[in-house]
Amino acid sequence: MTAAPGPVLGYLQDFANAREWDPSARRTSRVDAGPIAPGAHWRHTRKVYGVTTELTYTLIAAEPNRLVFHGRSEGATCVDLVGLHHVPGGTEVTYRMEMELHGLAKLATPLLRGEFERLASSSVALVTAALDELSRPAGVRRRLGSATPNRLPTPAEETGL
Repeated sequence: MTAAPGPVLGYLQDFANAREWDPSARRTSRVDAGPIAPGAHWRHTRKVYGVTTELTYTLIAAEPNRLVFHGRSEGATCVDLVGLHHVPGGTEVTYRMEMELHGLAKLATPLLRGEFERLASSSVALVTAALDELSRPAGVRRRLGSATPNRLPTPAEETGL
């Protein structure tokens, strides 16, 4: 990413921004008020294979080079690990999502693998575009909005499926 680590951290720390880079996201909103800090909560509604689910995400850790989110629904538990590293000309971001499906959803794991891989590929391009926008002057930024999806699933080899 061409943006500096500070703006990248601020953007990714607010999980509501997921609606700009997660192709599966339908809605993401903050549940509580106050500063975004460990303990903050978001409601994240996503649609995968025609099934809409709602997860509650909590910011577990927020450090200058690391964010940890925990997501939970009846059908899944997710841990999202974000690493940020300053590199010449910008920031390198690593994003890893570990997901465990529960109940009947667990039976669908082999069927969902391909869909998660597709979502991961789309998400990489979308989050890169969103983060690169942070390096543009405020008056020249494009509005990404809902045409650019929300949450960054990682490649299948990193999902734990």
